[in-house]
Amino acid sequence: MHLIAGLVGKTHVGKSTFFSAATLAPAKIGQVPFTTIEPNRGIASIRIKCVCTELNVKDEPKNSTCVSGTRWVPVELVDVAGLVPDAHKGRGLGNKFLDDLRQADGFIQVIDAAGCTDANGNPCEAGSRDPVDDVKFLDYEITMWMLQILKKDWDKIMKGVLQLKQDPVALLSERLAGLMITRKHILTVIKSREELSKRIDQWSEGDVKLFVEELRKASKPMVIAANKTDLPSAEKNIDRLKAEFKGTSVIPCSAESELALRLADKKGLISYMPGDKEFRILRGDALSDKQREALRKIESLLGKWGSTGVQDAIEAMYKKELKMIPVFPVEDANKLTDHQGRVLPDVFLVQEGTTARGLAYKIHSDLGEGFLYAVNARTGQKIGEEYALRERDIIKIVSAKGLKG
Repeated sequence: MHLIAGLVGKTHVGKSTFFSAATLAPAKIGQVPFTTIEPNRGIASIRIKCVCTELNVKDEPKNSTCVSGTRWVPVELVDVAGLVPDAHKGRGLGNKFLDDLRQADGFIQVIDAAGCTDANGNPCEAGSRDPVDDVKFLDYEITMWMLQILKKDWDKIMKGVLQLKQDPVALLSERLAGLMITRKHILTVIKSREELSKRIDQWSEGDVKLFVEELRKASKPMVIAANKTDLPSAEKNIDRLKAEFKGTSVIPCSAESELALRLADKKGLISYMPGDKEFRILRGDALSDKQREALRKIESLLGKWGSTGVQDAIEAMYKKELKMIPVFPVEDANKLTDHQGRVLPDVFLVQEGTTARGLAYKIHSDLGEGFLYAVNARTGQKIGEEYALRERDIIKIVSAKGLKG
């Protein structure tokens, strides 16, 4: 199962622009294969260092793209409906928002760091809205929604614990499974707070709310994309956001600049790779005065912030928060090829802690079921099913159920 990042935020903060910029692949990256995408879903990419340069081989990527030793690996984004206060009560597109939310394993919250939009997403004087309040408001809405889901069956859970002597963690897992919350998430939270160490039938209302707050952080981590860095009022607010939310990645962003750069690259006017701190003009003669001025402003912004932040925010979610690492499965451990002779054709993103057998299942259920052992292609060493994969491992799976085709 691959993990999905949800783009969340108020209306009119640049969320749709961020989504468009993130999912518009430059010509150099091209279209990479993936599952069928629904209208509110899109494919972005994250950069990883390919093993081809280290091993001095020419790779032939199948499920990703390699540009100058950088693998661009597809990841999925869900553009969640715009949020308004009391969404958890069904206000605005609240129900649509919450339904989309279930699918997400983590959130990139796009906020208006320049403070140009009020609580409902309406335009207001620049700097008059505190973006810290926007982050807290979204956290509150998600917590209240999760709390409602849990409280709906709380009496049933209590009956299971007290009368039927059922495992409380199993009951909580069953109730929250639809939110992509696992037993591991629940155990992690219970062990992390002293207040939750007592039996759950002794939890107070406050304890239940604390449990849900901590569960949101553990099961659906968040990255803050502090958008609109091209506006003067954003800078001081970004400093405040970083100070207020110390455990959270706060990434300065200009989604509008990123979209402009990607479109110009696609038209062949400039050469630009997402996340880069500079671009190169290819066809200056084809640029209008207005376009030249826009590129000058973007150049200044890149000089100040180091990037537009869009690519950085996506990578912070997948690499740092969801703890995804790249591994390269091959069928021939000596030649580093698949059965068609392609060199290093695939790269898979797996969560830290994934085992060799877990990778086998990710490739195909038959490989997982028939798993015998794996081979570390770098060392030639045979490894067992419990081997925890490391970043940039090259792995051959040996299974009793080989795949045809």
